[in-house]
Amino acid sequence: MKRINVIIMGAAGRDFHNFSVYFRGNPLYDVKAFTAAQIPDIAGRKYPKELAGRLYPKGIPVYPESDMPKLIKQFNIDYVFFSYSDITHEDVMHKASIALAHGANFALLGPRDTQLQSKKPVISICAVRTGAGKSPTTRYVVDLLLTQGLKPLVVRHPMPYGDLRKQEVQRFATYDDLKKNKCTVEEREEYEPHIRKGIVVYAGVGYEKILRQAEKECDIIVWDGGNNDFPFFKSDLQIVVLDPHRAGHELKYHPGEVNFRAADIFIVNKIDTAKKEDIQTVMKNAKAVNPRAAIIKARSDLIVSKPALIRGKRVLIVEDGPTLTHGGMKFGAGFVAAQRYRAKAIVDASKHAVGSIRTVYKAYPHLSKILPAMGYSAKQVRELEQTINRAVCDTVIDGTPVDLAHLIRINKPIAEVDYALSPVGNALERAIKKFTRKVK
Repeated sequence: MKRINVIIMGAAGRDFHNFSVYFRGNPLYDVKAFTAAQIPDIAGRKYPKELAGRLYPKGIPVYPESDMPKLIKQFNIDYVFFSYSDITHEDVMHKASIALAHGANFALLGPRDTQLQSKKPVISICAVRTGAGKSPTTRYVVDLLLTQGLKPLVVRHPMPYGDLRKQEVQRFATYDDLKKNKCTVEEREEYEPHIRKGIVVYAGVGYEKILRQAEKECDIIVWDGGNNDFPFFKSDLQIVVLDPHRAGHELKYHPGEVNFRAADIFIVNKIDTAKKEDIQTVMKNAKAVNPRAAIIKARSDLIVSKPALIRGKRVLIVEDGPTLTHGGMKFGAGFVAAQRYRAKAIVDASKHAVGSIRTVYKAYPHLSKILPAMGYSAKQVRELEQTINRAVCDTVIDGTPVDLAHLIRINKPIAEVDYALSPVGNALERAIKKFTRKVK
């Protein structure tokens, strides 16, 4: 029987997972190629034969997404499977139209065919957009579980930007693990805060193996989502973070709307900085679309290490990269700190950008002055360092979850800034306690 020829459109995350759990070893399909978007330097690689399985003895090539029309013709493609996150519904259909116009079918895989069943209880933390506040929410939930005498473990949505063969199963418990695995800035931003608290984090490419290994050393698994993707594991409790700074986006982005409709608990975050009418819009949409979900409001409390380095100073602001790029945000914690502590001026980082950092500003024209902490490769980390050190300023505001000073050499004083989730009332604590009583 002729196999169905497939392209998987992705961004080094959901695409590899979908292949692993649905296509690998499936004799009905022949995956001819992955296409890559959003993440720099992913295209041109190959999904290795060691992970691809017996049906793919040469591995699977990864091409730029822009090559899709000619790939459909070259490989006589029957289906294009869309497999990445934080993209408008309109843009999804533009990509569908390209596939259809060139003769291929267009499809998406859902939770039934892609989620893994855990032997341990799973709480998932997801969002409707990148940068909504998943990471502070995950840390808050982990702390609640610890106070109940449970041993939680975090499994993070994938960020496999290096040698995929070495990244099949990654376990992070110490800072040495970060160095050993040559983690990018983006990976460090997610792993470091947990490591500081003594929480083990798993990530990688092979989530079936990751799950089975993680189950052996915890009482409960916390899925720490990436972008606005839905979980790779079947969730016993799904918490979804909403962002009133981008009111209405919960109904406009894929697959964030999937999370919006599937949530058990909504966290309406950033109520301390969002407009009242935007908070009301988000809550109105939540009640209309998913009335069964509980709604909990929360502040994003700002934590600043050295306010004196900001007040009255010329500052360069470095923010979380993905939040500013495909997340579409114009600012983050660093900018809020600069305003709150009355910085004298914000230095325009784009004027000092070098190499690929300069390219980022061209790709994301909504960025102004703020420097996204891009670091998907060692070269890009060096360019980030050069950009920071070229800037003429008094202080660097580090608004990323990672400690940049541990990663690069910065020739200026640094004020570190972060967010901490602060729910209104104790509804979230009560919900977690009710859940853990059921599963103990």
